[in-house]
Amino acid sequence: MPTPYQTHIGSFTRKSTFFWAALGATVGLANLWQFPYLASLHGGGLFILIYLACLLLVTLPLMVTEAALGRYSRHGLVLALDGFVRTAKASNAWLIVGRLGILAAFLVLSFTAVFGSIALAYVFYGAIGKFSGIDQAGATQILAGLVSDPREYRMFMSWHALFLVLVIWVSIQGVVKGLERALRVVVPGTLLLMVLLFALAVWHGRVDGAIDHILAAHPEDVSFASVKAALFHAFFTLGLGMGVWAIFGAYTAPQTRLKRSILAVVLMDTLVAIVAGLMIFSVAAGGTSFDGERGFGLLFVSLPVTLAAFPASQFVIAVVFLLTVMIVWTTSLALMEPVVGWFREWTGAPRGWSALIIGLAVWFAGLASLLSFNVWASDRMAGATVFRWLELITGGLLIPAVAILMSVFTGWRITRSLSSQMLGPAPKLFSGIWFWVMRLVLPVVVAYIGLQYTAFSLTNLCESGSDGIWCSQPATVLFEPGEEALLEEPAPTAQREPDAAGEIPEEAAPAGDTAGEMPAKESEPGENAPKDGEILYHSV
Repeated sequence: MPTPYQTHIGSFTRKSTFFWAALGATVGLANLWQFPYLASLHGGGLFILIYLACLLLVTLPLMVTEAALGRYSRHGLVLALDGFVRTAKASNAWLIVGRLGILAAFLVLSFTAVFGSIALAYVFYGAIGKFSGIDQAGATQILAGLVSDPREYRMFMSWHALFLVLVIWVSIQGVVKGLERALRVVVPGTLLLMVLLFALAVWHGRVDGAIDHILAAHPEDVSFASVKAALFHAFFTLGLGMGVWAIFGAYTAPQTRLKRSILAVVLMDTLVAIVAGLMIFSVAAGGTSFDGERGFGLLFVSLPVTLAAFPASQFVIAVVFLLTVMIVWTTSLALMEPVVGWFREWTGAPRGWSALIIGLAVWFAGLASLLSFNVWASDRMAGATVFRWLELITGGLLIPAVAILMSVFTGWRITRSLSSQMLGPAPKLFSGIWFWVMRLVLPVVVAYIGLQYTAFSLTNLCESGSDGIWCSQPATVLFEPGEEALLEEPAPTAQREPDAAGEIPEEAAPAGDTAGEMPAKESEPGENAPKDGEILYHSV
């Protein structure tokens, strides 16, 4: 068996592939089901400017660092950090950073594939006309019948397995014949399909109202909560802290201009979010108001109902969810790669076997999330399902911890000379800003994000009936009044529409749980439909 540093895990053959791969990793479901809602709620065009500032000043330096680590070492995150630890003569305890990042990627991939399976099923549902003439209650029944009905969980498992087969099949082909070829075709194809659907939305929807809510400046809606919402979205939507940028940096062709490519990815991801937001808002919201809709309710209930009134609705719905599948598929491929790369470098196993073993492990781990929506829906630990705890652990603990430790290591533990070599040629102003942001700004900001995220999640569990020891503290200890808008700010209850059961949903934030809303297993499928508060927006 070759030693770890002799293991060759592959590389891209074209310098532009890094851009397409990174864009595929960053464009996720949050662009469809969260960004337009946040923009319409927090000041429209002013929120977008705040979001861009958070991207460029806070998260961009971390993206550059992770990608530069991989490019400099030509290894995945674990061995890349191992090399820097040896060079800096630092403690081997720093190696835990890479391992935590791989674990985070594995866990996030396990429930990302569950969302991909729902979208894949909806492609076929749309094509066969299952949404024809459907209303809100009927769309809720369809979603619940697929996801939440404990009598039909085997069908849900079949869609889940089929989606993962598509991911594993590409990964087995290798870096060039599989990953590079797929991303260079699927990501541009996704953008083209999105433009075509946007043109359809302009023709059939109310794009003027969408522009007013998402692009026009509304200073009266901007507050400190808007800044925090932009910061959270900027941090969680770019795939940081999971080794994705490190492995893609390791694969870069020699001619790739890394920092320019990363900047282009950030700007393109924002543009895609704006276009997707205008498309979703003009169609699903009728160009007037979201009324608190986001997540599952927006994508899998309201959107099919609205599209059912379009000419050739079967084709249109199928294409819309094909776009969704392509988005989740490229995200899954990106999340799969650091785990497969780590396994190859650790064991020296061939690419095919590594991808197959990791894929099967992801499928098995994903069953915990999948069954949390149906068979295990009433089985809760401290007020939350297995899926909710997985999201809390990855979003509130693992990802922020990796980002903080990486910032501290590169800012304080390696020499300025070594960090400059790792960063590569760069303007002096950029190098200076990068160094001090990594050293002083990022550890504090990301710690704040992780603590607030965890505190809000735990507080929501208390409201759902959790008996955890943290519930003995009042919510005001964790949050100042009004800070609940940190992650999401639902519309007032009086403005929200009744659900399929005729009840007004409770206010919920993306970190929230809905333990009290999940019926017993013998309930009607429509009452079992997932609630928006059960899905954290950063997940995919």
